[in-house]
Amino acid sequence: MTLDFLPDHLQSKLIAYMQLLRIDRPIGTLLLLWPTYWALWLAADGGMPGIGNILVFGLGVFMMRAAGCAINDFADRKVDGHVKRTQARPLATGRIAPAEAVLLFLGLCLASFLMVVLFTNTLTLYLSFGGLVLAFIYPFMKRYTHLPQLFLGAAFSWAIPMAWAAEANEVTRLAWLLFTANVLWTVAYDTLYAMVDRDDDLKIGIKSTAILFGDADRLIVGILQALVILILAMVGTQAELGVLYYLGLVGMAVFFLYQQHLIRFREREPCFHAFLNNNWAGAIVFAGLFLDSLMR
Repeated sequence: MTLDFLPDHLQSKLIAYMQLLRIDRPIGTLLLLWPTYWALWLAADGGMPGIGNILVFGLGVFMMRAAGCAINDFADRKVDGHVKRTQARPLATGRIAPAEAVLLFLGLCLASFLMVVLFTNTLTLYLSFGGLVLAFIYPFMKRYTHLPQLFLGAAFSWAIPMAWAAEANEVTRLAWLLFTANVLWTVAYDTLYAMVDRDDDLKIGIKSTAILFGDADRLIVGILQALVILILAMVGTQAELGVLYYLGLVGMAVFFLYQQHLIRFREREPCFHAFLNNNWAGAIVFAGLFLDSLMR
């Protein structure tokens, strides 16, 4: 994206804001989007979800992920400079003030909340407060527990009951089963992400599942991935989905095997690529679900 029409100082500031909100790195948005759309399509019970919900939750995912990045970098502003992967972030380098990050977080949360108020129902509105709390507390958990990935899993998965409530005006046991699968998937892929920073995190005292699992990291990630496939298969059985959905699960399993291959030596770059690969794992499940709905 070129910003040559703006004065240099405005260009620099806008680029810093885009980096803070990870607009230049959409992977986090996609990892949030796929499970949210899984929920919408499943809640539609074999049909197509409402176009309004598709748009509201697509935009809401983008804004809440950006808000989460802003508050995450605020929480980590004093440690990011000591981590190779994050040392150039705008708060770590001083290009953005901490107060600006907090204001962006609040503004994006308010915009998301207004969308829920204006375009969804009361149940979704009530559920949105839980999502806000999770988005705020997750970034601080890595100072107190070796399980911050579990809190991230809950935060990333909270859009599932919200989307289900918006589409069906209820949250069924099937929705919570899907929620469970996504929490486990998030813990798995964010452990891969944490493996990239493990050496730096040990030096500065940051906690993560990658540190907690130690030499058992690959095994535990593999177990979590197997559980994700198993629970999603249970979802398919309970929702009476067809063969195309299960082909999507086979595709996800293939991507998981590829990720295990990438992390076999626990090197930084391959671990990061394994994390990124989860976008395709989520996308292929959605593709199977979407095609299954078209065949009904």
